[in-house]
Amino acid sequence: MSIKQVLVKLGDKPYYLAIERELEGIETVLDLGCGADSPLSEVAGNYTSVGVDLFTKSIEISKLKKIHDKYIQCDVTKINEKVKPKSFDVVIALDLIEHLDKKEGIKLLEKVEKIATKKVIIMTPNGYYDQEPYGGNPYQVHRSGWSVDDFQKRGYNVKGIRGLRYLRGECATLKYRPWFFWGVVASITQLFLYNFPKFSYQLFAVKSINNS
Repeated sequence: MSIKQVLVKLGDKPYYLAIERELEGIETVLDLGCGADSPLSEVAGNYTSVGVDLFTKSIEISKLKKIHDKYIQCDVTKINEKVKPKSFDVVIALDLIEHLDKKEGIKLLEKVEKIATKKVIIMTPNGYYDQEPYGGNPYQVHRSGWSVDDFQKRGYNVKGIRGLRYLRGECATLKYRPWFFWGVVASITQLFLYNFPKFSYQLFAVKSINNS
């Protein structure tokens, strides 16, 4: 692993810890749009997880890494046809919803809020950022942008991660050089902006599900 990769992983540590806190005491997790390298691979816990993705190569790579206990290859917008309501403690969709258009994204939120029994966790860029397909994956294109208000009006608690939004661009890459310096700046600003998500690059939204 290169020095840059090590530093990137260290910079993402607060994000992994945020997920870990939300999954404390959880037994089952449905990971929508899990991709080839789900953040769950960096998150400690005694839960069992099911990874869902449409892109064959991503599923194959994730299986080789043994990130999840089980996999479902399908269109995430049809996940309600694959799993039953109230069948997972937590549903997560990390860097997924921006790949759907806004109407599809809202419908997906409605579906996952019925599947989860305890909470739904969403991560997405703060606003719209252009992104084209890459890595041979045609589904990587961005189709929508999401705001703090979009989630708060649905009952989500929203936090800010990955630092000041103006420092990053497509694929969350730093806009400025030297990357080491600006990476440190992004990490420092992340500490201050966690509770001020409107100024952060990405939104970390969590909704507790009330099944009473």
